[in-house]
Amino acid sequence: MKDTKHKKLAIIVPCYDEECILRDSAGELLALLSRMTQEHLVDEGSYLLMVNDGSTDSTWDIICSLSMADSHVRGVSLAANVGHQNALMAGYATAHADETVDMMVCIDADLQDDEQRIADMVRMYLDGNDIVYGVRASRKTDTLGKRTTAKAFYKLMQGLGVKTIYNSADFRLLSRRAVGQLLRYHERNLYLRGMVPLLGYKQAVVTYNRRPRKAGETHYGLVRMCSLAFDGITSFSLSLIHAVLYMGLVFLLISFGILAWVIYTWCSGNAVPGWSSLMVSVWFCTGCLLMALGIVGEYVGKVYKEVKSRPRYNIEECAGMEEN
Repeated sequence: MKDTKHKKLAIIVPCYDEECILRDSAGELLALLSRMTQEHLVDEGSYLLMVNDGSTDSTWDIICSLSMADSHVRGVSLAANVGHQNALMAGYATAHADETVDMMVCIDADLQDDEQRIADMVRMYLDGNDIVYGVRASRKTDTLGKRTTAKAFYKLMQGLGVKTIYNSADFRLLSRRAVGQLLRYHERNLYLRGMVPLLGYKQAVVTYNRRPRKAGETHYGLVRMCSLAFDGITSFSLSLIHAVLYMGLVFLLISFGILAWVIYTWCSGNAVPGWSSLMVSVWFCTGCLLMALGIVGEYVGKVYKEVKSRPRYNIEECAGMEEN
């Protein structure tokens, strides 16, 4: 086990329009930090780092008031809404810039993930694990539709050869060196659930039961979930492009078969000009070509975003960071 002395923890909390729940969540996390400090699991300088992802409500004002009331709360406000994954990266980068931080845990502000399991994550870190995933024990709290689509997505990702941890989202612990390596990944199409397993350090898992949201509504609707899923597929796998190649080979073989059939009917004198068969072939092949071009276009579009190397986020304001 690692020496617990000076093992400082930063709990990163991405926030977007969380005014209705943020004070309660911060209170629970601060109480957890206090207990972990008393148990000598973490250094007394451990803190919450709340990342305001361009909220339109009073989320940032609440973060500022919390930081003034308690030195264990720090905040970073992004100049615009850049999305959950980029907000997490902003949190990682900010915490990593604090050279006294040894480990970082990400958890959403709604605390549907069980914050009490953070203590177990820290213990696994002290046992030598650089990465500890929070994995849901079940999806009983999800609707049937969400359970089905989530299972299908993970199966698809595994089938495409993408490393993923089943039923694990963004509730995880990373050591300082793991975050340092993660920050070397400069792609703009972020899918952290696929990037973290690529780091390759010693990993462990803690299971937990996800709780219903206490207040407000989720900001990860169907559209955002589908967008994240598509980013994960196209950012980590070339299988779709390979599928287009295989489709082309199959069409080539079919075309040779049709050519053989045409030659046979022509030689036997049974050839009948057919307008329907021609139109069906044209429409079918055109549809397949457009689909193939669309898939290739997605990859080209992602390359376009990468080569521009625009910043993922801009920090507008900080709170409680004067001591850094």
